[in-house]
Amino acid sequence: MRWFGPHDPVSLFDLRQAGCAGVVTALHQLPVGAVWPVAEIAARQRLIEADNATHAPLHWAVVESLPVHEDIKKGRPARKQYIENYKASLRNLAACGIRTVCYNFMPVLDWSRTNLRYEMPDGSRALRFVWQDFAVFDLCILKRTGAETDYEASVVAAARQQFAAMSAAEIAGLTNTVLLGLPGSEEAFELTNFQGLLDEYAAIDAEALRDNLHHFIRQVAPVAEELGIGLCIHPDDPPYPLLGLPRVVSTADDLARLFAACDVPANGLTFCTGSLGVRADNDLPAIARQFASRIHFVHLRATKREENPRNFHEADHLAGDVDMYAVVRELVLEEQRRVAKGLSISVLPMRPDHGHQMLDDLHKKTYPGYSAIGRLRGLAELRGLEYGIRRGLAAEAPPAVRHAEIAQLA
Repeated sequence: MRWFGPHDPVSLFDLRQAGCAGVVTALHQLPVGAVWPVAEIAARQRLIEADNATHAPLHWAVVESLPVHEDIKKGRPARKQYIENYKASLRNLAACGIRTVCYNFMPVLDWSRTNLRYEMPDGSRALRFVWQDFAVFDLCILKRTGAETDYEASVVAAARQQFAAMSAAEIAGLTNTVLLGLPGSEEAFELTNFQGLLDEYAAIDAEALRDNLHHFIRQVAPVAEELGIGLCIHPDDPPYPLLGLPRVVSTADDLARLFAACDVPANGLTFCTGSLGVRADNDLPAIARQFASRIHFVHLRATKREENPRNFHEADHLAGDVDMYAVVRELVLEEQRRVAKGLSISVLPMRPDHGHQMLDDLHKKTYPGYSAIGRLRGLAELRGLEYGIRRGLAAEAPPAVRHAEIAQLA
């Protein structure tokens, strides 16, 4: 599971009791672009492993994320130094034995939602994105120049009407939700300077951003390859342009172009079924098959498109628009292929993502999407699904293989 460090309301013992062995975390306290020193990495490892001698052991399995500085995304001259810093951080992580590093290339905003407490039919709370609500923020709160051209005329009219009826508290709530930074991060966005951040991308279209991504990966992926690190990009969330900003990691074609830009195994993917699943034209089992060898890390979550397909919410892990059975089957088959090839790293680290706030967690302050019980439910469901798939595949195998597989699962 993901853990945001010492201030995370979900403790390391909570992760142990969920049955986790690997911890997904990052040094959120360090400025974006700074080198991650060995001392800081080792200190986080000691914190995670402090009770390993007396309790179920934990280890730092995945970095999520080693963030990419905005100057790299914008292609500014300063990117040269920030890329060198990134390489140094990779070397320091490898020196500490960490081999999986997740990152993203979304400009300005890392992820976007308009409601962090959307009530589900069972009374639990989920994350939700509503296109018209986002238009309200863009058109009426931020008042971005030229924003009208990014929305249908009917959405513009409805958004303005909606805004006129909103209270000051509702306006503040929507603003704070859209501008929410990453959980655990020291970075926050303010409405007063947010337009200026967007303006810095005025001359950067999708192809320019893609060129900057490809330049970055050509510099860092060979270093990751030498170090034995799987460097894995997280898809855009949501996987389409927002606020006039381009997004270039949203489709299978985007991924194919990225992997072709630097064709080494280390240049890989964080396969996030929720982010990719927002788009109906993304065939997730097919994407898993096509890029199986490039998947270094897996986020399993299910998003559900609504009547307006630009609206979506986080569904239960085995519901929504994601064919989780077909996806997990492809991932299990890839792990089996890696075992057959004798690869040193054959297990795909996976975490359940964006669980619902439910049960006792409804009365606690938690990071949006990262309460304990909802993720525990998702993890339990996903474990059961994987177990059933492995047993089914073992039953299809020849008898000698079948008995060995079943013994391993028991």
